[in-house]
Amino acid sequence: MRSADLEEFRGFAEDRLPHLRRTAYLMCGDWHHAEDITQTALTKLYAVWGRRHRIANLEAYAHRVLTRSCIDHTRRRWRREDPTPVLPDRAGQGADPSLGLQVRAALAALPPRQRAVVVLRFWVDLDIAATAKALGCTAGTVKSHTFRALARLRELLGETDPFDELAVTPTPLKELL
Repeated sequence: MRSADLEEFRGFAEDRLPHLRRTAYLMCGDWHHAEDITQTALTKLYAVWGRRHRIANLEAYAHRVLTRSCIDHTRRRWRREDPTPVLPDRAGQGADPSLGLQVRAALAALPPRQRAVVVLRFWVDLDIAATAKALGCTAGTVKSHTFRALARLRELLGETDPFDELAVTPTPLKELL
């Protein structure tokens, strides 16, 4: 790889790393696995970086690689580490911190594809078509996964349902997480 390409990749990776890591965390529910998944995704992206000019939307491609890496990671039968249910402490921005923990726990209870749809639609703010492209499925599949995932989240969260507002605008999820 030419040094100019290497510098361009390094800039892209440094710029997008926090967002990709956070997205991976929301998909898998574990910071250590999120780190591994993000590094795997960046490695795969590095492998095709010379052909990046053929990719119409590099950001969407990065999300697709990240999502597939996360799903592949959950399919592995054996892991070297056992995840713990303890989440790291984080100060809320005006929201009830326990509500964020409840939402994360509810997200962790969803199947990987439904979790990926919820994260891509409401955290990354992708539309249905972009989410379908990132997951490699149809728009109808995204809609059905979204419907089932939100119904399951409502069931898990009971009275503290922050997703009622999502029908109007998807931004409250960012404030909760």
